[in-house]
Amino acid sequence: MQRWPVVLFLAWVCFLFFAGIGLFMSGFLLTRIELASSSSCSDPLVPPPWEGQSLPPGSCWAPQRFSKAVLVIIDALRFEFARFDPGKASPLPYENKLGVLHHLATSQPRHARLYRFRADPPTATMQRIKGLTTGSLPTFIDVGSNFASYAIQEDNLLAQLVQNGRRVVFMGDDTWEGLFPKKFFRSYFFPSFNVKDLHTVDDGILQHLYPTVDSGEWDMLIAHFLGVDHCGHKHGPDHPEMAKKLTQMNEMLRSLVDHLGNDTLLLVAGDHGMTETGDHGGDSEKEVNAALFVYSRTPLFGSGPPEEPETIPQVNLVPTVALLLGVPIPYSNIGEVMAELFSGDGDTVSAALQQLSVYHINAKQVDRFLHSYSLVAQDLPAEQLQHLQELFSSTVEEHTQLLAEVQGTTLVPPELESRLGSLIGRFQLYLREARAVCTQSWARFHPLRMVGGCILVAASCLLCYVASELATSSDSFYRSCLLYPLLWGLMGAALLGLAHIFTQEGLDLLLVSSWAAAASQMGFFWHWWVQHPKRARLVGSQPPLASSGLRQRLRAWLGLAFPMGILFFRCGAMFSDSFVVAEARVAPFLLASLVMLLVGKLHWDGHLTVPESPKQQLLGFSSYRKDIWYLLCLVAVLLVCVRLSGFFHQCREEIPQCRPSLFLSPLASLRNTRAKNLFYLLCVALLAGLVYAVRSWLRHYGNLNSSDPLVLFVRWGFPLVVLCIACYWAVASSTDDSLGKLQELVQVAVVAFPWAVYGLASVGLLLLLCNPMTVFAKDTRESAGSIVTPYLGVPSSEVDFLHVIPQIYKRMQESQKSRLERGSCRATVAAYGLGSVYSAALVIALTLLGFLLMLLHSERLSFAFLLLFLEAFVLLHIHTCARGLAGDAEPFSVPWYAVISWLLAASQFFYSTGHQPIFPAIHWNAAFVGFHLDHSTNLLPAVLVGANTFASHILFAGSWLPPAPALALCV
Repeated sequence: MQRWPVVLFLAWVCFLFFAGIGLFMSGFLLTRIELASSSSCSDPLVPPPWEGQSLPPGSCWAPQRFSKAVLVIIDALRFEFARFDPGKASPLPYENKLGVLHHLATSQPRHARLYRFRADPPTATMQRIKGLTTGSLPTFIDVGSNFASYAIQEDNLLAQLVQNGRRVVFMGDDTWEGLFPKKFFRSYFFPSFNVKDLHTVDDGILQHLYPTVDSGEWDMLIAHFLGVDHCGHKHGPDHPEMAKKLTQMNEMLRSLVDHLGNDTLLLVAGDHGMTETGDHGGDSEKEVNAALFVYSRTPLFGSGPPEEPETIPQVNLVPTVALLLGVPIPYSNIGEVMAELFSGDGDTVSAALQQLSVYHINAKQVDRFLHSYSLVAQDLPAEQLQHLQELFSSTVEEHTQLLAEVQGTTLVPPELESRLGSLIGRFQLYLREARAVCTQSWARFHPLRMVGGCILVAASCLLCYVASELATSSDSFYRSCLLYPLLWGLMGAALLGLAHIFTQEGLDLLLVSSWAAAASQMGFFWHWWVQHPKRARLVGSQPPLASSGLRQRLRAWLGLAFPMGILFFRCGAMFSDSFVVAEARVAPFLLASLVMLLVGKLHWDGHLTVPESPKQQLLGFSSYRKDIWYLLCLVAVLLVCVRLSGFFHQCREEIPQCRPSLFLSPLASLRNTRAKNLFYLLCVALLAGLVYAVRSWLRHYGNLNSSDPLVLFVRWGFPLVVLCIACYWAVASSTDDSLGKLQELVQVAVVAFPWAVYGLASVGLLLLLCNPMTVFAKDTRESAGSIVTPYLGVPSSEVDFLHVIPQIYKRMQESQKSRLERGSCRATVAAYGLGSVYSAALVIALTLLGFLLMLLHSERLSFAFLLLFLEAFVLLHIHTCARGLAGDAEPFSVPWYAVISWLLAASQFFYSTGHQPIFPAIHWNAAFVGFHLDHSTNLLPAVLVGANTFASHILFAGSWLPPAPALALCV
């Protein structure tokens, strides 16, 4: 079989899968169009003035209330972290730590207020920054930008401040540098993505915060602290380190308030919350409920705070801050102003008129955006836009009439207050309905593309199966099956391209690729169905799937009933939301069911019983083979592994009563020192046991007898890798306070030990790639010659004994050789490790990959990896035992039940290594195993996080060949 046709065929199959997945993702991960327009002071959005109102110099659209503002973002500041409950006698580590907020809100109720700050999912930092500055909603696909933060092109609050001559100073998370390049008057950026670093960003901000505030050379100051978020990722919220970090934030805010002037607005906000495990990214209540605290030395509110803090969306901050600082609202904002901040010190009527004024400006700005967006995009429903337009027009008209009546003072105050309240309610209704329409539309999927992508992927799977069945029937199969798909694919792409040219529409490359993939699949199936049976008849062969009779075709498919039925059941379950949520339990159940069905099928086919004698037939019973007990023991071990793997689960937000496994959290999160030490010793013992098992297996089959570099690496390199991992776990699990003066040395060790593992594993894989053979061959033929004996008589010294054993061994060789020469065989070659020549290389490679992947996970998940290796070993032996009982003598043919069981086991351990197909379950800290500072490129962290996420698939994909017994050859 030639190489290039096979390579091209595999490349074409990869193209088919990528086209199907890309088409599905284009319908599932939708994006919205970003408008390039921006607001300006000259826009005609200001309502008619009423008596006594004037627009002071330097203000845009509304009177400027503050000349300066300080925005303190405490990353992952959940609302429970900011709320203070004096009645709690024993608060948790994250409770009652921000006492300064409670003191200000109770002692100065008209100057300070705490809000529930509700974030829009996805609750990742970059998307929240985007929402806090543009007033718009990032779509689901934007979460991929967490690794690559591209500059925000939409109109935003920072752009408006700079455009209107304001000085913006920033300090903290360097994500802002990529989002807002050249927008800051002065900036202090610090590396942010290393979630294990709790202090670098916060300490850097504190070094510059107070001198910058006192200098007065700023109009907007933004400080983005990351310690709370990183502490949650590393330790979780319920940990003493979180109490220390929140206490540090409390002292920072206490000092900052003392440095503020009377013309300064202070905003303390969390961009998102966090789960009980310290993660975020999804839409659970604890992730979307952040905190917002507003404070000023001058009165802000006309009345006291409500009993329960009000809940406001995060996008409402943008129009509020913009109008308070006297700059235009960003063009694409869909947030609603916080009207209570515009009440002023006047009476109730004046406060309501001021609130109506900012609502009028806000509503006109949102109406302008909806009109502009509907002209360039078609994803907003026309009937809902018409309803919003009618509501907006009637409300603005009524507001204009009311202002005209106020000028003539024709209304008595009670009637005026009633109409003002009703009009405020109508503006609020319009703004909230407009935001709801945008939220629903930008979260709407494209069902046709999603279905098309699923069909392409399913057809590609069927194509792979057909190709696997037909490839053995002809050496020229790959070459003959490439021409027709290529011609059909080019024809489909050309037809679609011509259609786009004639209709003068933009050419969608993804759509063209999908059409080409579908056309090439049709060409393949047409060529297989029509042409291949003819060729098979010409050569006198009848492949199972190409036979001319329908009965033969159906019989060939019946052998796939059990495994394919389970596979189709699992694929069909993906269309059920309840099955998707419970997939972590569905995959193990299907795996156990498939194995039990395999044993049942062997019994039904009579492979588990010995041939019956006439006496047994008369008595009506049959005896079972002895091998069945070994098979049943393997099945029992598999079921135990499946059961134990459920102890390493992660929770989804759809199951609120679920509690994540304790094994998912790192050892650093344990407060009990004795328990931490015990788990550490168990994890290290597990690594040592894995090395001992692998080396014992290789030694048993004779793969450690030579002195090749790879064999030497297995002997000495494997223990060295375990030692480096154990040292890394030791320094990573220690708390910062316990290190003392060794802190700098530990920071070096946290980087050095993982890099040592990376280096040793790379060396081992390179040695394996250069020479994967671990076979030791010894020829017994020796050249004849005289033997020089260095001693006379009985040996009397240790030196003499050193020559005795080689002398005796040579005499035995000569004797054995003379007997062989007189026999039928001329000589023998002893080949050690030849029977496991394939398996040994795979075992060595998978052990190295297992070390790397365990390094990227938390320490206690090494127990899950132990179950993974054990279950893989048991599945291989079940497969081998079943083939032996069934009498299948073909060593390199793999039945489909084995392939599907392998697939289900990979899915099972995806969940049993602490993963879920949700963003909060992504182990972002894997990107910084071996890296103390931020990455200079996005490729490496993506590779590390991807390896962590798909560890089970990587290991199961490379560990298929079963071990074989040792062989002895006679040459």
